[in-house]
Amino acid sequence: MLMHDSGNFTTQNNNLDSLASGLSISVFFPCHNEAGNITPLVTKTLNILTKLTADFEIIIVDDGSTDGTDKIADSLAADFEPVKAIHHSTNSGYGAALQSGFKAATKELVFYTDGDGQFDINEILTLLPMTRQYDIVSCYRLNRQEGAIRKLNSWAWTKLVCCIFGLKLKDIDCAFKLFKRRIFDDITIHSTGALIDTEILARAIRKGYTIAQTGVHHYPRKTGTQSGAKLSVIFRAFKELYKLRKDILRKP
Repeated sequence: MLMHDSGNFTTQNNNLDSLASGLSISVFFPCHNEAGNITPLVTKTLNILTKLTADFEIIIVDDGSTDGTDKIADSLAADFEPVKAIHHSTNSGYGAALQSGFKAATKELVFYTDGDGQFDINEILTLLPMTRQYDIVSCYRLNRQEGAIRKLNSWAWTKLVCCIFGLKLKDIDCAFKLFKRRIFDDITIHSTGALIDTEILARAIRKGYTIAQTGVHHYPRKTGTQSGAKLSVIFRAFKELYKLRKDILRKP
Protein backbone atom coordinates (compact mmCIF):
# COMPACT_ATOMS: atom_id res chain seq x y z
CA MET A 1 0.00 0.00 0.00
CA LEU A 2 1.38 3.43 -0.92
CA MET A 3 -0.17 6.86 -0.66
CA HIS A 4 1.50 10.12 -1.54
CA ASP A 5 0.47 13.75 -1.14
CA SER A 6 1.89 15.96 -3.85
CA GLY A 7 0.74 19.17 -2.16
CA ASN A 8 -0.64 22.01 -4.26
CA PHE A 9 -1.44 21.05 -7.84
CA THR A 10 0.86 23.76 -9.26
CA THR A 11 3.88 21.58 -8.52
CA GLN A 12 2.78 19.03 -11.13
CA ASN A 13 4.12 20.28 -14.46
CA ASN A 14 6.45 17.79 -16.13
CA ASN A 15 6.31 15.15 -18.83
CA LEU A 16 2.80 16.02 -20.05
CA ASP A 17 3.83 16.24 -23.69
CA SER A 18 5.50 12.83 -23.69
CA LEU A 19 2.57 11.31 -21.80
CA ALA A 20 0.03 12.75 -24.24
CA SER A 21 1.64 10.94 -27.17
CA GLY A 22 0.32 7.63 -25.84
CA LEU A 23 -2.65 8.91 -23.89
CA SER A 24 -5.79 6.77 -23.87
CA ILE A 25 -8.49 8.21 -21.62
CA SER A 26 -12.18 8.00 -20.80
CA VAL A 27 -13.74 11.04 -19.13
CA PHE A 28 -17.21 10.78 -17.68
CA PHE A 29 -19.65 13.07 -15.91
CA PRO A 30 -22.35 11.77 -13.53
CA CYS A 31 -25.32 14.12 -13.89
CA HIS A 32 -28.66 14.61 -12.21
CA ASN A 33 -30.56 17.69 -13.36
CA GLU A 34 -27.54 19.52 -14.78
CA ALA A 35 -29.16 20.99 -17.90
CA GLY A 36 -27.49 24.34 -17.36
CA ASN A 37 -24.01 22.94 -16.77
CA ILE A 38 -23.36 19.94 -19.00
CA THR A 39 -22.96 21.63 -22.41
CA PRO A 40 -20.17 24.05 -21.39
CA LEU A 41 -18.44 21.27 -19.45
CA VAL A 42 -18.46 18.85 -22.39
CA THR A 43 -17.41 21.58 -24.84
CA LYS A 44 -14.46 22.59 -22.67
CA THR A 45 -13.42 18.97 -22.21
CA LEU A 46 -13.53 18.35 -25.95
CA ASN A 47 -11.26 21.37 -26.51
CA ILE A 48 -8.74 20.06 -23.98
CA LEU A 49 -8.65 16.42 -25.05
CA THR A 50 -8.51 17.00 -28.81
CA LYS A 51 -5.25 18.88 -28.25
CA LEU A 52 -3.77 15.96 -26.32
CA THR A 53 -4.82 12.74 -28.04
CA ALA A 54 -7.16 11.13 -30.56
CA ASP A 55 -7.75 8.19 -28.25
CA PHE A 56 -10.41 9.54 -25.90
CA GLU A 57 -14.09 9.36 -25.13
CA ILE A 58 -16.48 11.50 -23.09
CA ILE A 59 -19.39 9.79 -21.36
CA ILE A 60 -22.39 11.60 -19.90
CA VAL A 61 -24.22 9.51 -17.30
CA ASP A 62 -27.72 10.91 -16.88
CA ASP A 63 -29.06 9.59 -13.59
CA GLY A 64 -32.79 9.96 -14.15
CA SER A 65 -32.80 13.72 -14.74
CA THR A 66 -36.14 15.51 -15.10
CA ASP A 67 -34.92 18.91 -16.32
CA GLY A 68 -33.96 18.02 -19.89
CA THR A 69 -30.39 16.88 -19.16
CA ASP A 70 -31.19 13.63 -20.97
CA LYS A 71 -32.10 15.40 -24.21
CA ILE A 72 -29.04 17.65 -24.02
CA ALA A 73 -26.82 14.61 -23.49
CA ASP A 74 -28.29 12.88 -26.55
CA SER A 75 -27.83 16.04 -28.61
CA LEU A 76 -24.17 16.32 -27.62
CA ALA A 77 -23.63 12.64 -28.45
CA ALA A 78 -25.21 13.17 -31.88
CA ASP A 79 -23.08 16.25 -32.59
CA PHE A 80 -19.70 14.96 -31.40
CA GLU A 81 -18.43 11.48 -32.20
CA PRO A 82 -16.33 10.99 -29.02
CA VAL A 83 -19.34 11.78 -26.80
CA LYS A 84 -21.62 9.02 -25.51
CA ALA A 85 -24.79 9.29 -23.42
CA ILE A 86 -25.97 6.74 -20.86
CA HIS A 87 -29.37 7.04 -19.20
CA HIS A 88 -30.90 5.71 -16.00
CA SER A 89 -34.67 5.62 -16.29
CA THR A 90 -34.97 6.75 -12.67
CA ASN A 91 -32.65 8.48 -10.22
CA SER A 92 -30.62 5.51 -8.96
CA GLY A 93 -28.05 7.30 -6.80
CA TYR A 94 -24.57 8.73 -7.11
CA GLY A 95 -22.84 5.38 -6.75
CA ALA A 96 -25.01 3.86 -9.47
CA ALA A 97 -24.07 6.72 -11.80
CA LEU A 98 -20.36 6.19 -11.12
CA GLN A 99 -20.70 2.45 -11.63
CA SER A 100 -22.30 3.04 -15.03
CA GLY A 101 -19.47 5.38 -15.98
CA PHE A 102 -16.74 2.98 -14.97
CA LYS A 103 -18.44 0.08 -16.77
CA ALA A 104 -18.84 2.10 -19.96
CA ALA A 105 -15.24 3.38 -19.98
CA THR A 106 -13.03 1.61 -22.53
CA LYS A 107 -9.73 3.52 -22.40
CA GLU A 108 -6.60 2.91 -20.31
CA LEU A 109 -7.24 5.81 -17.94
CA VAL A 110 -10.59 6.79 -16.46
CA PHE A 111 -11.33 10.24 -15.06
CA TYR A 112 -14.56 11.54 -13.62
CA THR A 113 -15.90 14.76 -12.21
CA ASP A 114 -19.45 15.82 -11.47
CA GLY A 115 -21.54 17.51 -14.13
CA ASP A 116 -22.19 20.54 -11.90
CA GLY A 117 -19.20 22.54 -13.15
CA GLN A 118 -17.70 23.17 -9.70
CA PHE A 119 -14.23 22.14 -10.87
CA ASP A 120 -12.01 23.44 -13.66
CA ILE A 121 -11.57 20.54 -16.09
CA ASN A 122 -8.26 22.11 -17.18
CA GLU A 123 -6.76 20.88 -13.93
CA ILE A 124 -6.89 17.32 -15.26
CA LEU A 125 -3.62 18.26 -17.00
CA THR A 126 -1.85 18.34 -13.64
CA LEU A 127 -3.05 14.82 -12.79
CA LEU A 128 -1.98 13.00 -15.94
CA PRO A 129 1.82 12.97 -15.31
CA MET A 130 1.19 11.38 -11.89
CA THR A 131 -0.17 8.22 -13.53
CA ARG A 132 3.40 7.28 -14.49
CA GLN A 133 4.00 6.51 -10.82
CA TYR A 134 0.58 5.98 -9.25
CA ASP A 135 -2.55 3.97 -10.04
CA ILE A 136 -5.01 6.54 -8.66
CA VAL A 137 -4.95 10.31 -8.27
CA SER A 138 -7.51 11.34 -5.65
CA CYS A 139 -7.89 15.11 -5.28
CA TYR A 140 -8.93 17.33 -2.41
CA ARG A 141 -10.79 20.63 -2.68
CA LEU A 142 -8.93 23.91 -2.21
CA ASN A 143 -11.04 26.80 -0.89
CA ARG A 144 -14.13 24.62 -0.76
CA GLN A 145 -17.22 26.58 -1.86
CA GLU A 146 -19.85 25.21 0.52
CA GLY A 147 -21.46 26.16 3.81
CA ALA A 148 -19.87 25.52 7.19
CA ILE A 149 -22.24 22.68 8.11
CA ARG A 150 -21.57 20.75 4.92
CA LYS A 151 -17.83 21.27 5.32
CA LEU A 152 -18.04 19.93 8.88
CA ASN A 153 -20.11 16.93 7.80
CA SER A 154 -17.63 16.13 5.03
CA TRP A 155 -14.66 16.44 7.37
CA ALA A 156 -16.29 14.14 9.94
CA TRP A 157 -17.26 11.58 7.28
CA THR A 158 -13.74 11.53 5.83
CA LYS A 159 -12.21 11.08 9.30
CA LEU A 160 -14.66 8.26 10.10
CA VAL A 161 -14.17 6.18 6.97
CA CYS A 162 -10.40 6.75 6.92
CA CYS A 163 -10.22 5.49 10.51
CA ILE A 164 -12.29 2.41 9.67
CA PHE A 165 -10.43 1.47 6.49
CA GLY A 166 -6.92 2.67 7.31
CA LEU A 167 -6.83 5.41 4.68
CA LYS A 168 -4.89 8.68 4.82
CA LEU A 169 -6.94 10.95 2.59
CA LYS A 170 -7.86 14.61 3.03
CA ASP A 171 -11.12 14.64 1.08
CA ILE A 172 -12.39 11.20 0.20
CA ASP A 173 -15.51 12.35 -1.67
CA CYS A 174 -13.88 14.99 -3.87
CA ALA A 175 -15.34 14.44 -7.34
CA PHE A 176 -12.11 14.89 -9.26
CA LYS A 177 -10.37 11.54 -9.58
CA LEU A 178 -8.22 9.71 -12.12
CA PHE A 179 -7.80 5.93 -12.25
CA LYS A 180 -6.04 3.29 -14.28
CA ARG A 181 -8.84 1.34 -15.95
CA ARG A 182 -7.48 -2.08 -14.98
CA ILE A 183 -8.40 -1.43 -11.34
CA PHE A 184 -12.07 -1.95 -12.17
CA ASP A 185 -11.35 -5.37 -13.64
CA ASP A 186 -9.82 -6.32 -10.29
CA ILE A 187 -12.38 -5.06 -7.77
CA THR A 188 -16.13 -5.47 -7.44
CA ILE A 189 -18.14 -2.40 -6.41
CA HIS A 190 -21.45 -2.75 -4.60
CA SER A 191 -22.34 0.76 -3.42
CA THR A 192 -25.00 2.69 -5.32
CA GLY A 193 -24.94 5.68 -2.97
CA ALA A 194 -22.47 8.16 -1.48
CA LEU A 195 -20.20 5.42 -0.07
CA ILE A 196 -18.94 4.70 -3.59
CA ASP A 197 -15.71 6.73 -3.32
CA THR A 198 -14.80 5.15 0.00
CA GLU A 199 -15.52 1.66 -1.29
CA ILE A 200 -13.42 2.06 -4.43
CA LEU A 201 -10.41 3.51 -2.63
CA ALA A 202 -10.58 1.06 0.28
CA ARG A 203 -10.80 -1.95 -2.03
CA ALA A 204 -8.04 -0.61 -4.28
CA ILE A 205 -5.66 -0.02 -1.36
CA ARG A 206 -6.25 -3.53 -0.06
CA LYS A 207 -5.40 -4.87 -3.51
CA GLY A 208 -2.08 -3.03 -3.42
CA TYR A 209 -2.85 -0.14 -5.78
CA THR A 210 -1.11 3.16 -5.11
CA ILE A 211 -2.79 6.51 -4.51
CA ALA A 212 -1.51 10.06 -4.87
CA GLN A 213 -3.30 13.15 -3.57
CA THR A 214 -3.24 16.67 -4.95
CA GLY A 215 -5.32 19.81 -4.51
CA VAL A 216 -7.71 21.25 -7.09
CA HIS A 217 -9.71 24.46 -6.95
CA HIS A 218 -13.39 24.36 -6.10
CA TYR A 219 -15.88 26.89 -7.49
CA PRO A 220 -19.45 27.92 -6.64
CA ARG A 221 -22.25 26.16 -8.46
CA LYS A 222 -23.64 28.43 -11.19
CA THR A 223 -26.95 26.66 -11.86
CA GLY A 224 -28.88 23.69 -10.52
CA THR A 225 -29.25 22.39 -6.98
CA GLN A 226 -26.88 20.18 -4.99
CA SER A 227 -28.28 16.94 -3.59
CA GLY A 228 -25.39 15.47 -1.59
CA ALA A 229 -26.47 17.08 1.70
CA LYS A 230 -29.96 15.54 1.71
CA LEU A 231 -30.73 13.46 4.80
CA SER A 232 -31.77 10.55 2.59
CA VAL A 233 -28.34 10.57 0.91
CA ILE A 234 -26.54 10.69 4.28
CA PHE A 235 -28.68 7.90 5.73
CA ARG A 236 -28.05 5.75 2.67
CA ALA A 237 -24.28 6.25 3.02
CA PHE A 238 -24.28 5.11 6.65
CA LYS A 239 -26.49 2.14 5.79
CA GLU A 240 -24.05 1.06 3.07
CA LEU A 241 -21.10 1.63 5.40
CA TYR A 242 -22.59 -0.70 7.99
CA LYS A 243 -23.44 -3.31 5.38
CA LEU A 244 -20.14 -3.29 3.47
CA ARG A 245 -17.62 -2.69 6.26
CA LYS A 246 -16.83 -6.34 6.93
CA ASP A 247 -16.77 -7.22 3.24
CA ILE A 248 -14.38 -4.38 2.38
CA LEU A 249 -12.05 -5.20 5.27
CA ARG A 250 -11.82 -8.83 4.25
CA LYS A 251 -8.37 -9.64 2.85
CA PRO A 252 -8.19 -10.03 -0.96
